[in-house]
Amino acid sequence: MTYTYKQYIGGEWREAANGATWDVVNPATEEVVRTVPFGPGADCQAAIDAAAVAFHAWAGRTAYDRGALLKSAADMMRARADDLARTTVLESGKPFVQAKGEWIVAADLFEWFAEEGKRAYGRVVPSRTGTKRLLVLKQPVGVVGVITAWNFPAYNVARAAAAALAAGCTVVARPSEFTPLTAMEMVNILVEAGMPPGAINLVNGEPEAMGQAMLAHPACAKVHFTGSVRVGKHLMDGASKTVTRLSLELGGNAPVLVFPDVDMKQVAAGAVASKFRNGGQVCVAPQRFLVHHRVAEEFVGHVGERVASLRVGSGLDPETQVGPLINARQRDRVAALVDAARSSGATVRVGGSRPAHRDKGFFYEPTLVADVKPSMPLYEEEIFGPVMPVASFDDVDQAVALANATRYGLAAYVWTNDLRTAIRAWERLEFGLIGVNEWTPQSVEAPFPGWKESGLGREGGLEGLEEYLETKVVALGGL
Repeated sequence: MTYTYKQYIGGEWREAANGATWDVVNPATEEVVRTVPFGPGADCQAAIDAAAVAFHAWAGRTAYDRGALLKSAADMMRARADDLARTTVLESGKPFVQAKGEWIVAADLFEWFAEEGKRAYGRVVPSRTGTKRLLVLKQPVGVVGVITAWNFPAYNVARAAAAALAAGCTVVARPSEFTPLTAMEMVNILVEAGMPPGAINLVNGEPEAMGQAMLAHPACAKVHFTGSVRVGKHLMDGASKTVTRLSLELGGNAPVLVFPDVDMKQVAAGAVASKFRNGGQVCVAPQRFLVHHRVAEEFVGHVGERVASLRVGSGLDPETQVGPLINARQRDRVAALVDAARSSGATVRVGGSRPAHRDKGFFYEPTLVADVKPSMPLYEEEIFGPVMPVASFDDVDQAVALANATRYGLAAYVWTNDLRTAIRAWERLEFGLIGVNEWTPQSVEAPFPGWKESGLGREGGLEGLEEYLETKVVALGGL
């Protein structure tokens, strides 16, 4: 299959209005994968204009028509997952198996919302007056701007775009400039599936200018953003001036509570697999490991053996388990967090530096750090890298207090075979997703809720569709 790697605006593949370009770099080799357009805010404005023109026709189609198109796109994604995954590996660095799995989940999202769009139900409310009828209708919000991060270039776009399109909204997607090729291939597939001109648009360019264009354009009813807390707050400031609706998924700092009544070797194996997925660049990744003091050393021993055996390399190598970080800045930030923890008394048990055998690429060794204190930046900040910090606790009350002492509130994990302990923990943990003896609490069919500074709004499940629907009340009188 031949794909077009340009901006897609109003049914046309376009270069940037100012002629600017961006080199997409392979983080494993530092080589240029492809050069793509990198436009100004004017490109985003043009895309919103096109989406506004297309909105009424797209919203006017039945949910069954829209769903059939989205389901067709999902089928194509599954059939081409191997080729699509290779592109994702080249620009993001993640292992091939993980990239392919991400595309399968993206297809699942398009299929789920293709079906869920048929269930955007309203209702009839009994009136106090016999001559009046009250109807509640659900209608699409309008044009939606979608700004996504680089860590899951297929999943992040699909999660928002599939829901918005199924609801009857038109979309302007602005993927990360580090990983635009995956989104471009996704839009190619949607166009091939029959998406009408203007219903789906893609721009790649200046982050600040395009974000401001979405906030300022009167036709852009909502902006979905996946990324940092800093940028999310900036968007909130801008949205306050235009009353633009927002959905924000802003990352996390997930605690893991490990109690002494579990199989420590088994939990360690799952912890390593989950923590080091995508090089730790996962917003729901287990990060702060809080282990009961009686078994902390045993846990660290089992984890250390597995971390030391992880294979680092290009995502295209089938033996690779941990790929590179997305860029040099992120690699250097992770290294600084580890160095600061080491200087403050933490013990680096495994890793803790750049791989000596890797001259090129943004690699950092899979790292295990013990004796971590809650005051350390390695504990307080979202690492977004292949580093596992381990601290200890004495009882469930202390564990929950340590877990909740963060401005993030996305995911948390509890490992215990005691039901009372599990209930006490999950009821008091201030996080939207709780995995109890489970490393993957998120699902296509369930909501993805961030508490505190981890975000606003809900993606996934029926709540994900609701994010792109407005509520209208019709009062019919004179009956």
